[in-house]
Amino acid sequence: MEAEKMELKLYNTMTQQKEVFTPINPGKVGLYVCGITAYDFSHIGHARAAVSFDVLYRYLKHLGYEVNFVRNFTDVDDKIIIRANENGEEPLELSNRFCEEYLVDMGALQCLLPTHQPRVSDHMDHIIDMIQKIIEKDCGYDVDGDVFFSVDKSPNYGKLSGQLLEHTRAGERVAVDSRKRNPADFALWKAVKPGEPSWESPWGRGRPGWHIECSAMSAHYLSPKFDIHGGGADLKFPHHENELAQTCAACEDGGVNYWLHNGHVTINNEKMAKSKKNFKTIREMTESYHPLALRHFLMSAHYRSPLSFSASQLDSSSEALYYVYQTLQDLNDALLPYREAMSEDTGKSEQTAEAKDIINKLKSEFEGKMLDDLNTAHILTGAYQDALKFINASIGKLKKMQKKQRMSLLVSLVEIEKAAREVLDVLGLLTTLSYAEILKEMKQKTLTRAGLSEEVIQQKIEERIMARKNKEFEKSDEIRAELTVKGIALMDIGKETVWRPCFPLQANSSD
Repeated sequence: MEAEKMELKLYNTMTQQKEVFTPINPGKVGLYVCGITAYDFSHIGHARAAVSFDVLYRYLKHLGYEVNFVRNFTDVDDKIIIRANENGEEPLELSNRFCEEYLVDMGALQCLLPTHQPRVSDHMDHIIDMIQKIIEKDCGYDVDGDVFFSVDKSPNYGKLSGQLLEHTRAGERVAVDSRKRNPADFALWKAVKPGEPSWESPWGRGRPGWHIECSAMSAHYLSPKFDIHGGGADLKFPHHENELAQTCAACEDGGVNYWLHNGHVTINNEKMAKSKKNFKTIREMTESYHPLALRHFLMSAHYRSPLSFSASQLDSSSEALYYVYQTLQDLNDALLPYREAMSEDTGKSEQTAEAKDIINKLKSEFEGKMLDDLNTAHILTGAYQDALKFINASIGKLKKMQKKQRMSLLVSLVEIEKAAREVLDVLGLLTTLSYAEILKEMKQKTLTRAGLSEEVIQQKIEERIMARKNKEFEKSDEIRAELTVKGIALMDIGKETVWRPCFPLQANSSD
């Protein structure tokens, strides 16, 4: 699609309103998203941020933009050092391991690789250079090898987060240092301590503070001023506020045009966080739920809204996606006998008016929601469901139709499938696997959740068939109900009984 013809609106945290997106350089977008601090497996709060900005990345590309997407890894940090000391391993070895584990999770969730994935430990020169510029501008000061940013020298400090300077707490992850000129001043460089990784600098050996890394790496890979900066809502203050202050202090033309923040994942009305020990890791959840179902769940509310985690919500996402893929698989099966005739038709037959209307509505509804600040809530409902219903209703008609009518319907179904796939692709809900392979994987996850095997299911099906032959209909119904409770629906198709995943009638909510 041509970007200039589509008016994308994004909610800018800085102005607290939706604004039409206009890139600095026409047709090109600079996007920076704060990544993880790599000291443990990532939880689904991290997954939500990753998926939210992957959807933005995909949609910008869909609109025709050339996107330079940068997502960093924090591989030098207090938490990493503490965990490494507990484990008896080197901090950089620990962080490298969990950077790689994060990429495994991102692959499972179908998150596209960013253009660049810089690590703090590889960019010390850029970080030190920016700190020197901040000191030269009289916005930073050195105290015994520690370097602090002076928030009093930042006239707009607090504008992004809405925090008044007199009300701000220290912008660090440690207690207030009495050597600071203002309690809100924050560390740019930390002097070396025993047992910590360190690098040479003009102020002695040490390591960077938390905030400076993103200022230095975004300026290096994009420019001091770029289009979009994203991250979780918890990063608005102090991280993004401090990041903005640093960049503007070091570079006169520094800044960000659009600040985007995704909402938290909550569990029992509390933010999911490692510090609260109430988190569910991505790896843990994808053992029992298909990664695409988790991705669908993470998109099921607007990205700026809080998202309440529960097993029943994941069950709903699993059921919704299974229906989509099963419908598309049924369509492929139905089209198979006619593929040769369709290839010979070579554009002679036209779509039906009804099909054209369905496709237009599907595309219009999808683009309308996405252009309105990436509203993925209920994205596969409405016109998308109408398209799936049309497919299901049409499949049974094909054999009964006259050749000319049938060819028109076949062409229509092919075009509807294309439109449906395009939506799935932009949302990151397609993989390189076939529909049948995805369905097989989803069925296996269902068996895992139910604690059953394929053999046990087949045994239950045989028991039910025997019960029906013996007119023991109560027993037959009990078998079906027993499996439905576990998320397994028995379906009688002709003389055959098959099973498919379904929403468990008594799904337990997660805590």
